[in-house]
Amino acid sequence: MGLGFAAEALAIHAGDAPERSIYGEARPEDARALIDDGVPVAPLPFMPPRRTN
Repeated sequence: MGLGFAAEALAIHAGDAPERSIYGEARPEDARALIDDGVPVAPLPFMPPRRTN
């Protein structure tokens, strides 16, 4: 889903997209807007990229 998460989550919440579980990334201001709109979201732990030294 990537950075399109916020738009897709809002579309699902509004009934414009089929209901399903999704995951992705959102900028902090987009996450706050989702919460303010009543969209249920939950943060996931951040996993830094693996180092390949």
